Amino acid sequence: MFLLCTFLGPLAAQGEGPSQWFRDGQAAVAEAKKVQPINGRAKNVILFIGDGMSVTTVTAARILEGQQRGQPGEENLLSFETLPYTALIKTYNTNQQTPDSAGTMTAIVTGVKTKAEVLSLDQRVTLGDHTSVAGRSLPTILELAERAGLSTGVVTTTTVTHATPAACYAHSPHRDWEDDAQLPAQARTAGFPDIARQLIEFPHGDGLEVVLGGGRRSFLPSGAADPEDAGVRGRRLDGRDLTAEWLHLAGSAYVWNKNQLDALDLNVARRVLGLFESGHMEYEHDRPRDAAGEPSLSLMTAKAVALLSKNPKGFFLMVEGGRIDHGHHAANALRALTDTIEFSRAVRVAMDGVDRRETLIVVTADHSHVFTMAGYPTRGNPILGKVVENDETGRPQKEPAKDKHGLPYTTLSYANGPRDPALFVDPHEKSPSTASPPGKASPTVPCCRPDLSSVDTTDPRYVQECTVLLASETHSGEDIPLYADGPQAHLFRGVLEQNVIFHVMAEALGLSAAAPSEE
Repeated sequence: MFLLCTFLGPLAAQGEGPSQWFRDGQAAVAEAKKVQPINGRAKNVILFIGDGMSVTTVTAARILEGQQRGQPGEENLLSFETLPYTALIKTYNTNQQTPDSAGTMTAIVTGVKTKAEVLSLDQRVTLGDHTSVAGRSLPTILELAERAGLSTGVVTTTTVTHATPAACYAHSPHRDWEDDAQLPAQARTAGFPDIARQLIEFPHGDGLEVVLGGGRRSFLPSGAADPEDAGVRGRRLDGRDLTAEWLHLAGSAYVWNKNQLDALDLNVARRVLGLFESGHMEYEHDRPRDAAGEPSLSLMTAKAVALLSKNPKGFFLMVEGGRIDHGHHAANALRALTDTIEFSRAVRVAMDGVDRRETLIVVTADHSHVFTMAGYPTRGNPILGKVVENDETGRPQKEPAKDKHGLPYTTLSYANGPRDPALFVDPHEKSPSTASPPGKASPTVPCCRPDLSSVDTTDPRYVQECTVLLASETHSGEDIPLYADGPQAHLFRGVLEQNVIFHVMAEALGLSAAAPSEE
């Protein structure tokens, strides 16, 4: 199906013209001159991680959000793009050019880079060896905040034991050890604590005050029925119900659906554990909107900020848009981008819910993806659609552009990724769905590409084309963006190593940790 935004004309936006562009440029300079660094101490730090949120992801999500409002889209800004300080962040792990989330998040929250798949342990640890962790533990910004009497929290759309949130509170030689059923036999026999157990047994301060996301299965004993789906069972082999153990401390609450979170009395609750799915939470596009369903990332963020703000000493909060990454791994741009838009809403909620003069807000990613935006589409062309170029007079063509095989192509694609790109695929399934037939290549020209002429590339089931077919699309190694505002935000500038993020946050909160021993 061919769609072209009908609002396009000689000018793509009302009132746009040469003098307006010039005046807008002057206004931008005038606004920039007003920005003054805040050199004081931060009471709060909110760290937002758009997992896998590359520059291309931000650009495409910005355009999609604008087009959802009936605009061309290119002129739009996501909430965090209005923050005054920016930097580029290098993401490599100590043993990988293209990183994973465990190693990158460890750098962000400990100030020390480490190996891929390792959580808050230094690079001398042996991956997957529980006997190698002694003396390798790295204190995290969340642990330091707890020791200083601040309130702390993690919010995510993945399991709360997934790599990004786990790096904030757990120390593990492998990111996959989310519950004891996933521990190697030797580690389990030795009593090495899995990630869920480390969350509940967190030894610093008075423990985390807010934990919201998915992952009930890692907290419930094997054989225990999931409260939402009796056919789903817990995974713990030690027989422990960690949700019940969370409730042992006074003022603690446990919720597992949106209705319960909405009803939570923050005047009574001092600590809340919310586990809204057995595994990962739904993509924002698929999230059930009924009261008993899942809360949005922005709702979880609002609740977390409200609860943590009760502490007069301040707080540290990490919020992750975790399924941006999963949408990309599935080569499903629509879901990756709609999750990015919801992530932007969560940032806006936080910006509106705190005193920004005393809150350092940091918005960044942990790594990039091999996600591209290419061709020469006309201004306002649907970002999820096929490329429509301009003609020799600079106006939109009537039909999509064609490649050398005479086939149309989309603006968005991936350098590598899963499945036959001609198939419509349900991103929740591990194998492709054949609900719609694959496109056919041109009968006259040998070609490995599908014919997208009659394919609706805006369909939620559509999987973008990938140059190299793999089981799953991969991360990429280029720098990622960082946006910041608040006390000490001006320290983010230029091109920075990823571990510098920790040191700016610690500086803002007045926290300190000793350098790791080299022994």
